[in-house]
Order: sequence, then C-alpha cells, then structure tokens
Amino acid sequence: MTAPAGRSGPGRAAAVRLGRWSVVALVLASAVGLAAFGWPLLVNPEAGLAHATDAPLVLGVVVAGVLLVVHLALADGGMDVKAVALLGLLAAVGAALRPLSAGAAGVELVFTVLVLGGRVLGPGFGFALGATTLATSALLTGGVGPWLPFQMLGAAWVGLGAGLLPRRPRGSAELVMLAGYGALASLAFGLAMNLSFWPFTLGSDTALSFVPGAPLGDNLRRLAAFTVATSLGWDVGRAVTTAVGVALVGAPVLRLLRRTAARAAFVPAVFVTDRTAEHVADGSADRVPERVVDRSADRSTERPATGEPLPR
Repeated sequence: MTAPAGRSGPGRAAAVRLGRWSVVALVLASAVGLAAFGWPLLVNPEAGLAHATDAPLVLGVVVAGVLLVVHLALADGGMDVKAVALLGLLAAVGAALRPLSAGAAGVELVFTVLVLGGRVLGPGFGFALGATTLATSALLTGGVGPWLPFQMLGAAWVGLGAGLLPRRPRGSAELVMLAGYGALASLAFGLAMNLSFWPFTLGSDTALSFVPGAPLGDNLRRLAAFTVATSLGWDVGRAVTTAVGVALVGAPVLRLLRRTAARAAFVPAVFVTDRTAEHVADGSADRVPERVVDRSADRSTERPATGEPLPR
C-alpha cells in the first residue's frame, strides 16, 4: 500500500507539497537570488547595477517566488487554507521572537522556528515561512531597508534547507542533525548578509576591501577576513542560540507541529486507533493507513477513511 498523497516521508506532512512547477519557481527564485548576492564577485560593479537598484530587484524576486509557490500549491491541491493559516501563525511567532531576542552577542531565536517548521512541514513551506517571517518582523520593528530583501531570501533558504534534510533520523539523532544544521545555516546566513553589502562598503583602500576584477579566490579570502573582523562573534552567537534552542524545545515542538499537521489533514484524514494517532503525532509511523481497524472502546469494525479529524 502506498503512502497517501501529501506525505513527503516518515513523520513529515508536507503542508506545501512541491509539484513540478513549484520546484521550477523555487529554483528560478533561488538562482536570481544567488546572482543578486554574488554578481559583484563575477563582474565589475561599476559596469552593472548599483547596490541601491539591485535590492528592489531582489525584493521583487523573493516576493514573486513566495507568491508563485503558494499560488501553484493552491492550484494543484498541495496547499489549503489550513496550511496558509499555519504559515501565518508561525510567521507571527517568529516575527514576535525576533525583536525580543535580537540582542547582544547575536542571540536570535527566529531561526529555531524556521528550522523546526521547515523540517516538519516541508521545503516549500519552509521557503515561504522564512521570507514571510523576516518581512513581518521588519514591518513590526521598522527594519525595512535595502538589506531586507537579502534577509528574506537568506531566511527562506534556511527554511527550505531544513525541509530537504534526510527524513529517516528520529529522536535524539534528529535533534542532533537539526541543531547542527541550524548552527551551520546561521553562520552561512551571516556570511551571505556580509556578501550583500561588503563590496560597496569599505572602498578600495583597506586589506579587507573588495577589489573589482580581482580573482574570485582573492575576493573570497577578503570576504572571509572581513567576516572574521566584523560579524563572526554575532554569527557564532546566532549559531549557538539556534542549536541550543533546537536542543531544548525541538522535541516537543516537533511533536506539536506533526500532531497539528495530522489533525489539520494536510495529509488525507483517516480513522485511526489511539495507538496509530500517537505514532502519527510523534513521527514514528512511516505512513498513514488508508483503512484501519478502530478497536477503541472495544469496537472492532473496520471503517473507511473519511474527512473526520484524528481522535484526541
């Protein structure tokens, strides 16, 4: 018996199921985003766009990518209003955590939400969650500026990557994997943010400056030195905070998100026994059965899958 549509693997309910055109939209948005981050390393900045004009381009690409993914998912049945509601809820939680936790030493809890949400609900959901969370946070705190599109895209990649991690690890192994990924993603996010403004910041008179037309390896070494000298302490703080956050709250949050996804019927809803509901909630079931025998309350009649919610 095959797994029902909407399941992307053991214990994972894909709130945004990636169809072929959704994948194309994600790839195109990511490719344009990579070009926006890295074009100064490949061409002379004086011969192309200025940084003041490429930020609106990146913003347009990120917003268009998120809207296109959601639209395509809605059109092909991979997403419903419950998934949109959950996206809004998690984005609001992340947006509220960001100004509360973005303090000294890079303490920033929002990446914990992105990693756990992307892990349970899939790469498409993670991409949309990262972008919408950073956008909402910026609107709440007045943090709108030319840096915002790059932050949105970087956070979208964090959620996307969490959804693409191997599906098999469970229990402690899963938490270790997610904590390690969260730490690495936090460091990569800091490096990407530096790349978004470093070529336009220092001029050309320092050992850390970007040198137009220099070999790629030379400029990458200068970028690494700039990162170590300016933001590494903040980036390490973000990485440690994310890893510790996943280790401390990962297990209950993963169970809660999986139970929510199952009850919201992002996967086809079915009648299940109490034991099956428990396995679906904690992620230990490889798939939800299409027909099960409900033996709760001494009943042994076989009942077909319906649209009724899973039992409490």
